[in-house]
Amino acid sequence: MFTQNHVDLSSSLLSCCDCLAHICRRKKELKARTVWLGCPEKCEEKYPKNGIKNQKYNIFTFVPGVLYQQFKFFLNLYFLVVACSQFVPSLKIGYLYTYWAPLAFVLAVTMVREAVDEVRRYQRDKEMNSQLYSKLTVRGKIQVKSSDIQVGDLIIVEKNQRIPADMIFLRTSEKNGACFIRTDQLDGETDWKLKVAVGCTQRLPADLFSISAYVYAQKPQLDIHSFEGNFTRVGLLDLELNRLTKALFLAQVVLSIVMVALQGFVGPWFRNLFRFVVLFSYIIPISLRVNLDMGKSAYGWMIMKDENIPGTVVRTSTIPEELGRLVYLLTDKTGTLTQNEMIFKRLHLGTVSYGTDTMDEIQSHIFQSYAQTQTSGPKVRKSVSSRIHEAVKAIALCHNVTPVYESHTGVNGETESAEADQDFSDDNRTYQASSPDEVALVRWTESVGLTLVNRDLTSLQLKTPSGQILSFYILQIFPFTSESKRMGIIVREESTGDITFYMKGADVAMASIVQYNDWLEEECGNMAREGLRTLVVAKKSLSEEQYQDFENRYNQAKLSIHDRTLKVAAVVESLEREMELLCLTGVEDQLQADVRPTLELLRNAGIKIWMLTGDKLETATCIAKSSHLVSRNQDIHVFRPVSNRGEAHLELNAFRRKHDCALVISGDSLEVCLRYYEHEFVELACQCPAVVCCRCSPTQKAQIVKLLQQHTANRTCAIGDGGNDVSMIQAAHCGIGIEGKEGKQASLAADFSITQFKHIGRLLMVHGRNSYKRSAALGQFVMHRGMIISTMQAVFSSVFFFASVPLYQGFLMVGYATIYTMFPVFSLVLDQDVKPEMALLYPELYKDLTKGRSLSFKTFLIWVLISVYQGGILMYGALVLFESEFVHVVAISFTALVLTELLMVALTIRTCLGCYLASLAFLNEYFDLSFITTWPFLWKVSAITLVSCLPLYIIKYLKRKFSPPSYSKLSS
Repeated sequence: MFTQNHVDLSSSLLSCCDCLAHICRRKKELKARTVWLGCPEKCEEKYPKNGIKNQKYNIFTFVPGVLYQQFKFFLNLYFLVVACSQFVPSLKIGYLYTYWAPLAFVLAVTMVREAVDEVRRYQRDKEMNSQLYSKLTVRGKIQVKSSDIQVGDLIIVEKNQRIPADMIFLRTSEKNGACFIRTDQLDGETDWKLKVAVGCTQRLPADLFSISAYVYAQKPQLDIHSFEGNFTRVGLLDLELNRLTKALFLAQVVLSIVMVALQGFVGPWFRNLFRFVVLFSYIIPISLRVNLDMGKSAYGWMIMKDENIPGTVVRTSTIPEELGRLVYLLTDKTGTLTQNEMIFKRLHLGTVSYGTDTMDEIQSHIFQSYAQTQTSGPKVRKSVSSRIHEAVKAIALCHNVTPVYESHTGVNGETESAEADQDFSDDNRTYQASSPDEVALVRWTESVGLTLVNRDLTSLQLKTPSGQILSFYILQIFPFTSESKRMGIIVREESTGDITFYMKGADVAMASIVQYNDWLEEECGNMAREGLRTLVVAKKSLSEEQYQDFENRYNQAKLSIHDRTLKVAAVVESLEREMELLCLTGVEDQLQADVRPTLELLRNAGIKIWMLTGDKLETATCIAKSSHLVSRNQDIHVFRPVSNRGEAHLELNAFRRKHDCALVISGDSLEVCLRYYEHEFVELACQCPAVVCCRCSPTQKAQIVKLLQQHTANRTCAIGDGGNDVSMIQAAHCGIGIEGKEGKQASLAADFSITQFKHIGRLLMVHGRNSYKRSAALGQFVMHRGMIISTMQAVFSSVFFFASVPLYQGFLMVGYATIYTMFPVFSLVLDQDVKPEMALLYPELYKDLTKGRSLSFKTFLIWVLISVYQGGILMYGALVLFESEFVHVVAISFTALVLTELLMVALTIRTCLGCYLASLAFLNEYFDLSFITTWPFLWKVSAITLVSCLPLYIIKYLKRKFSPPSYSKLSS
């Protein structure tokens, strides 16, 4: 039944992104293993379940886990210690709920938010794990959940169904054993990949359960493009605020020590020291984090609801303010700046070049060529048309494109393909391929008269202008890889029996393969300067003996267990010598809509843009110019190729003499520079307004991001659309993914997802700027709210002989931090200094934020001085206007305190003021109700509040008049 015992499985592996990373993380499986088909019980080891689990906690670890995540922050841990200290009678300052209620509120909000996120993760996992698949058993087909699939199971995957695990492709309903799958969830590519079933199992009947065979597979790895196995039958602002809270804590401790020192360290001074620490604990606001978290959630909601950037998704609610202080934007090219839609533009034969305006001439030559063949036989092809014919024929044959036709139902109810009836009409044909470049080339050959009408695993057919069908047998195919940068195919023409090896690839790979010529390098450069993606096409005729010798050596290499890839490559390279150069092709990838104005907007905002692409140097340079990544008046320094330390040193010196020019460098030269002169190179590159790195690998993209983070204190953002951009996106401070033709891998891995590159302008200039300014103001105002009441406490204790007695107790403290001041402070989330249209019209406003001046020690100290001044005025004012009873001091000072906070915010004042006035009727424990309704109370509160706030408003007015901020000039 089997024709061979050992079969190469490199083209039969079907990978699932969820299971691939999941399995590779388990160390006990990181080795080669033998798997019996249909017999999981024969496996020597017990493997984990196939279930997907993205949850962070379970029912037992949720509370401990969330508490740990919260109390690992200094701010929350500090308040926990303070709250626990109140259980000690000698350290007790006030009511327990004064300290535990705010802490419980913060933890409750956090737990609810985490619980909601955890439930969502659970629901997504449950949905994926509950998908049903058909499993072959001794009792026939049974339905199993995805999570219940075991190693060794025989699973039937239907059309358009997701692959549930890493699987070996054994059999398909197609007679030739071919199957097309998409790997967009692995590498972001939406093109169809050809997979081939194991030959001996493809010939078996549909019921495979009786098979007695096993698969020997290499250890799990993340590389989805290579697999060796044999088939045998027997996922900043917070840090800055955290630093400021540590400074506040230090100030709190110093203030407490000063108070005890002024007491003279008498009595139980150590206990008094701790009591002062507790009294001044409000200097560090416990509500800071919950205010910021709620603000960030609001910013994310505003971004997703913005009708001007539809389809934008905020995948993390923790860093929206990062969008407001970016200095470096690292962007992919294909599919990010361009549309990833290829259009054939140029065919060059060495002596003559054909563009889009001369396609009719090519079509005429093709028609003449086949007309001569029909009249004079295949040997007569020495006319002018022969070279064009050979080039177009090579392009039409050398690819992995498959034509797909609309299916129809036969009389027996089974689905039949259009190919079976030779229905090769143009109106129902589409193409599937692993690259849009391939499709563009095949569509072009169709337009000039040579049409790909059918293809399966072993053959393909072309239709000539006269309607004749030419059949070719596919003997071997060598897929394109990022390492080889070329692909090849060996075909036998049915009518003549001629065997031809066709190959196409990048010029850097093909230059050493083709015969000597004097035009390839120059014309490749010319096309690249036009922004075209080039491919070199060549061929080599093989005799029957030559091919048989190659096939024997190739099959032996494919069955090797050790160093299989190297051995296979060596055999193929033996054919890749002295090939005949046929032509050079050029396709264009058009820019996305509004890329030019968007890049100019970002550049004017002070953002330095680095384009990282795998294209060749000339193409990348052309795109940089045409997209206005480099401004019209800027020079470009092209870094010459370097291979050693000396060359790198000379080129760096040449680059150092340039000023205000963009840099273009290849990945190989970059590697050399970083090896010997990392610091010098990064320093020079960071001075450039734009940098283009071509021939750049995904690993290098992530490396460049990390270099910028190591050598500069600025924030980085990475944007891309494909799986090869994921590492770069995840390495940046802020990652943005574009949902494009290469799938959702980049967008799912990013912090923010957009549908078009042009949306990044509004995302940064409007939402990023607002989020950062609002968060900075919100954080500083919340800290001001705590510092002012701590100042009042310090003044009160100083006046009354440094007694560690609280000024305000019980509900007054809880109410002050919540219903009386929380809403007006949180209203800063809605603050807007300029309209969105102005922010986009004047991107220079964005520059003010990149240096982090909205939240710095300078602004923090200003708020400290304001808090000390206002706290001192409020407390001393209340004491100067001292009434007959102490309770009047509390009433006057507390009311003036609330009014001061409301006036400082100057938004939503009426609501909160109403809440405070209404609660006065229930605060008779703290206030004398008969006193607060008298005229003396009103004028004293008004006077203290006026002295507290009026000077600050005057200073603000004078500063705005004589040194106005940049945005005020626009809003005036």
